[in-house]
Amino acid sequence: MRRTTSSRSSIPSLLLLGAGVFLLVLAAMLAWYVEPQAKRTPVDIDDTVVFAGTGSYFDTTTLKPVDHKTLTVTRHVLGNVAESERSGRAVWDVSTTIDTPDTLTWHDPRKSYQWTVARWVTDRRTNAPVHCCGETPAIAGEAFLKFPFDLEKRQYRWWDETLGAAIPLDYRGTAKVRGHTGYRFTGTVPDTRIGTRQVPGTLVGLPAQGQVIAEEWYANAGVDLVVDQRTGRVINAKIAPRKTLRAPDAATASVVLLNSDRIEFTPETQRKQVDLAKHDDTKLTVVGELAPLVASLLGAVLTAAGVVLLVRGPREQGARHPRRRRSAPVAGPAAGRPAPS
Repeated sequence: MRRTTSSRSSIPSLLLLGAGVFLLVLAAMLAWYVEPQAKRTPVDIDDTVVFAGTGSYFDTTTLKPVDHKTLTVTRHVLGNVAESERSGRAVWDVSTTIDTPDTLTWHDPRKSYQWTVARWVTDRRTNAPVHCCGETPAIAGEAFLKFPFDLEKRQYRWWDETLGAAIPLDYRGTAKVRGHTGYRFTGTVPDTRIGTRQVPGTLVGLPAQGQVIAEEWYANAGVDLVVDQRTGRVINAKIAPRKTLRAPDAATASVVLLNSDRIEFTPETQRKQVDLAKHDDTKLTVVGELAPLVASLLGAVLTAAGVVLLVRGPREQGARHPRRRRSAPVAGPAAGRPAPS
């Protein structure tokens, strides 16, 4: 009877001990396995960001410059899920359009002032470029459409799609976008030749020549990005692009194709990017910090309680029911014999 009672009293102790050990193991898994797995570049992305600003451009229909007009840059990123799952990388197909007020009304990238498409492939954990899966062009650097997770206060190399190369962006402290604080990075692109284009000679000051191979040059007076520290998501971006044409071997520009002192994320894009950053920050905080902390604390308490009850149980049981000593038999008359009178 005593053994049965003792066994029953140890069941709650074992349950507490088991629950505590389970929570401790769960806390370790959340911190060391689940959170690192959560810090992966998504592959099922379908995102559009819009920049807008005032600038000038060269109208190819009238062959005249147009000043003080709204320029709109739209970038649509679509994750190639099938290719990403096959390769284990983040494969993103990127479409970028630059629109003037006239071309914007068509809502057709083929009729935009400028339209480029690309496929960018990156390592899902480090954000480093991976040269596979039909990547075009071959990108370089550390930061592209997003930065790596857990940003550091240092210089990063950012891929400039127009330049076709990575440029250094320096850490400039923090900045707030819609009330959300991010790390600010800035840099510039000096006037750089990026290619050639066949144009009428009159366009670049060579009327005696019918067609010439003009040089295309690009500069950016100010790349200014604000990035969410934990996720690497860009929550605001400003650029100041300038594209020009030069006659062959000329020292100065003959035609300004595109020029703006400031093209920036629209307020709507800023709000959307901030909301996405906050959502991802919360998820990573819960998985990587809050849940492991709660699980470890509760697990430690339950484990300690289970051990204490398991040790104290038999002691308390023994204290309540002390073992009785057997007394020696008292000498008396033999059984069945009457006592002497």
